[in-house]
Amino acid sequence: QKPSLKGFIGVFVGFLGIVFIFRDGISDLLEPGYRNGILSLVIAVSGWTIGTIYSKKHSGKPQYIFLNLFYQFVFSAIVQLGLALIFSGEAEVRSWKTESIFAAVYLAVFGSVLGYFCYHYALKKVSASEVSILTYFNTVIAIFLGWLILNEHVGVDLIVATVLIIAGVFITNYKKKAEVV
Repeated sequence: QKPSLKGFIGVFVGFLGIVFIFRDGISDLLEPGYRNGILSLVIAVSGWTIGTIYSKKHSGKPQYIFLNLFYQFVFSAIVQLGLALIFSGEAEVRSWKTESIFAAVYLAVFGSVLGYFCYHYALKKVSASEVSILTYFNTVIAIFLGWLILNEHVGVDLIVATVLIIAGVFITNYKKKAEVV
């Protein structure tokens, strides 16, 4: 499937919503630590995009899904552990709480493995841009849950950002109904 102008516009509008949320932090890009973190995120998103396109192209080969999953998670674990050792210093394993370990295992199983299978299934059914734009909804859900559970303030900025994100999802996924004669 070739990328469409409508898909590009939808992704761009949704991305503007994400940028709008963090626009107050743009001046923080002058700080090297913050800038390096943002650069890392851009690299991660680029890798995700490449992986999405690759997965979409090869999604017709279901026999490789477990192997693909294995390689992705092992490679990611190696990179993350390497970076953690470089930048975090010594790990104090004795200070780890049982609840934290269970939370990490839960997130690994349900947030990563199960999430990956759902993502892969969606890639087989719809276009890559439609699947990618749906990840923007995570931000909308986080804003809503922050307001609902943590009593976080939702100002005009967050409302505008949410509208942009939902508009991006709508633009990407809207299809005219065929006329019935």
